[in-house]
Amino acid sequence: MKKVLIKNAKIVNEGKIIDGDVFIEDGIISEISESISAKSPDVSIFDAEGTYLLPGLIDDQVHFREPGLTHKESIETGSKAAVAGGITSFIEMPNTLPQTTNMEELEEKFKIASETSYANYSFMFGGTNDNLSEIEKIDPKNVAALKLFLGSSTGNMLVDDEKVLEQIFKKSPVLIAAHCEDEATVKKNLEDCIERYGDDIPIELHPKIRSEEACYKSSSRAVALAKKTGARLHVFHVSTAKELSLFNNKKALKDKKITAEVCIHHLWFNESDYAKKGTLIKWNPAVKTKKDQEALLAGLLDNHLDVLATDHAPHTKEEKKNVYTKAPSGGPLVQHALPALLQMHHQGKISLEKIVEKACHNPAILFQVEKRGFIKEGYKADLVLVDLNSPWAVQPDNIFSKCQWSPFEGTTFKSRITHTFVNGRLVYKNFKHTSFTKNAERLSFDR
Repeated sequence: MKKVLIKNAKIVNEGKIIDGDVFIEDGIISEISESISAKSPDVSIFDAEGTYLLPGLIDDQVHFREPGLTHKESIETGSKAAVAGGITSFIEMPNTLPQTTNMEELEEKFKIASETSYANYSFMFGGTNDNLSEIEKIDPKNVAALKLFLGSSTGNMLVDDEKVLEQIFKKSPVLIAAHCEDEATVKKNLEDCIERYGDDIPIELHPKIRSEEACYKSSSRAVALAKKTGARLHVFHVSTAKELSLFNNKKALKDKKITAEVCIHHLWFNESDYAKKGTLIKWNPAVKTKKDQEALLAGLLDNHLDVLATDHAPHTKEEKKNVYTKAPSGGPLVQHALPALLQMHHQGKISLEKIVEKACHNPAILFQVEKRGFIKEGYKADLVLVDLNSPWAVQPDNIFSKCQWSPFEGTTFKSRITHTFVNGRLVYKNFKHTSFTKNAERLSFDR
């Protein structure tokens, strides 16, 4: 599909909604105008009457589990779910098996994605207590960021040597993205609960174990270290009202050295949902109080929080059904994040323009992604059409993640994603993917 014309769309871009047409040639947006006519018979025309055209979302935090954990997900299945959710580019995390903590493992992931991904892709490199020499090899033009676990994680990816941590902050050639929960605090809280309940701890205690104190202690320490060293820091999945005070909303995003994000599950769920959802909504950091939930939305709207992401991290339903201490944290989110945000739009909580700013524009600005995240002439044609009035229910037979469940199962969303274009090619239409072609591209960074 070399030439594509999208007609009669309501185009959501850079704080405005305008009526217009978009012409795509060789995967690039070549013209945006009030009215464009097909100039040759080889143009594929899509009538978008009554729907909204958004830039494809850029999700800066997913776990697609490949290599080593592909019984839960793979780059192929995860990216397939992503484009069904309007996410056209993803940045994947390093805690796979083996972990992405050396250049060989990083290149192996790029190779897999080049052969199987439906969406554009990049990967974060993982920091450990003993791989500073590998971190210094990172090419900023080719690698999205450095991921640090400053709280408990799998394997040896917890960076808890203070001297090493300071050196990493000083020497990382790329933005540092951090998971912030204080390990000692979490460990003490967990031990206290095990002493009382054994392994079968009530799930409602999860936000007490992975507490506000654990989050704030770690994130405040990371922010202080970034200020001391001059490092570029991005704090992942902020989950508490208290942490918002650590972040500045007086500067434009491009001028910030310290930024933060919120994930869809911390905006959608609160601690009252544990009674019904149980370990299906067990995440790290934990879903916390209604007060936290409301403060996070306010922080997103007033620019204390810069980016919307998913932290898509699937496990099998059998794994999630284990008792508390054995049930892993994380869940599938890429397919349903945008429909959930659109539902919040219907509820009057967030505008379409703000959704696009936080999930499309800002990830592109933050990571300096080249020519993506906006609907602009000369940019890659990563585009999503959404119908705001076409209800559908989440059920197992329309879930694309390999794990085949969703924390949103049973939810009826008012809006649906009707079409997703990646580099100008239609890859998804109304619950069906087009035949797979190697159309997705490796993200490049303007650094």
